[in-house]
Amino acid sequence: MPVEIIGYIGNHNASETIPASGPVINLEHIAAAATIHENGGFDRVLFAFHSTSPESILIAQHVAAITTKLKLMIAHRPGFTAPTLAARQLATLDHLSNGRVSVHIITGGNDQELAQDGDHLTKDERYARTSEYLDIVRSEWTSETPFDYAGRYYTVDRGHSNVRPQGPDGIPIYFGGSSDAAFTVAGKHADIYALWGETHAQVAETIKRVREVAAPHGRSPRFSLSLRPILAETEEAAWAKAARLLDKAKALRASASGERLINVNAKATGHQPPNEGSRRLLAAAAQGARLDKRLWTEMAALTGASGNSTSLVGTPDQVADALLDYYNLGVATFLIRGFDPLEDAFHYGRDLIPRLRKLVAERDGELDRAEAAE
Repeated sequence: MPVEIIGYIGNHNASETIPASGPVINLEHIAAAATIHENGGFDRVLFAFHSTSPESILIAQHVAAITTKLKLMIAHRPGFTAPTLAARQLATLDHLSNGRVSVHIITGGNDQELAQDGDHLTKDERYARTSEYLDIVRSEWTSETPFDYAGRYYTVDRGHSNVRPQGPDGIPIYFGGSSDAAFTVAGKHADIYALWGETHAQVAETIKRVREVAAPHGRSPRFSLSLRPILAETEEAAWAKAARLLDKAKALRASASGERLINVNAKATGHQPPNEGSRRLLAAAAQGARLDKRLWTEMAALTGASGNSTSLVGTPDQVADALLDYYNLGVATFLIRGFDPLEDAFHYGRDLIPRLRKLVAERDGELDRAEAAE
């Protein structure tokens, strides 16, 4: 199974350790990030969604226009665009980009953020709406004739689209969410189920559960894991770098210049976060700062695990080996982004991605030879 590597293109240069500055949409940063990722061997890049952020589909369209082979992973929240229109928007961009589009469905676990867009449904209601939404999106992409749909949240009469995804396999649907309601939707709709960087035991548990809920639908989703690798020439230097990053994040959160970042990333308050994914990361962090071979949890603990915030720390060879452990559990896609978005993406492309691809090829080759010998 070939491994897929996904990067991240933000709208400007910022992270937990870098204060946001300059325009909200920094075209120079976006262009530099696109070039680094395309030249660095990334397969695809994520464009994030938030209730206060620039629109992810439009940023992705811009990147598609300034690249030639880099694929797109567009975070998209159901409920604010009619599913028929969203399906046509994505299919149109798929044609304009020559088949490079995928969509990452994020239903949303934070009631306060959802309310900023005027959504006041409960979490379970939002996931039920997401399921209907994706029913309709897939029908728009695949139905040869006009279709009707009657659900609780959507009713479509004679829906039909003249534009469909370009490739024979359609537009891949990535899906995130760790609640019971999310698993129900994932089993029916996810082509790739996305996890944050959890422990081996947590990842194995989730993979097992998703496979169980997908089986009745005759589906076999792939799995993606999101991490923030921290690399250095020696293991000691890598852990020292992690400590410096943590100090920077603490200083930024304490400063006035960090207010914008804190507001976006949800300042840790000591209260349990509303979404299950964050609670799972905090449960891992409660086990210790360093777990398994080299999973680092202190940044997640500091930020309240408000996003993808755990790291693998070590030399490029060590981190590639740690990623291979997850591959052996069934993870075939890795979303990797750094605390210094441009510099880290360059180093991932130069030092980490080739090593990981080599390890995966060697591992798969060994399995092939073993199966041929049986």
